[in-house]
Amino acid sequence: MPNAAALKVLVVDDQFSVRQMTRLALEKIGVRLIHEAENGQTAFATAVAQPLDLIISDFNMPEMDGIGLLRAVRGHQAIRKLPFILITGRGDRELVVKAAQAGVNNYVVKPFDEAILRQKMEAVLGRIQ
Repeated sequence: MPNAAALKVLVVDDQFSVRQMTRLALEKIGVRLIHEAENGQTAFATAVAQPLDLIISDFNMPEMDGIGLLRAVRGHQAIRKLPFILITGRGDRELVVKAAQAGVNNYVVKPFDEAILRQKMEAVLGRIQ
């Protein structure tokens, strides 16, 4: 049962407003240690350099999209088991299947609120206190 205040979460999205919305939802859940990245390449460098408990990443981004980031994480020995939640504006089956095949732990469809985010996080991490 993880303590929300101790969780280290990386939020990845090319849109500043979505990163802020996700940060606010995480803060309402009680998460305090939040890192941000605006694309998959920056996020991957952060994940390798920094101990993390969870990555929450958008699907559609320039340079390296969310699936590319997920594959890079799953392919890296030190961080391959890091829980990963994909955020998408598309709830289509094809994307969900592709993400599942790449090893995603869960996904969230935009728009979402803190209750939905908590539910998805707890499905991956266990009950958050």
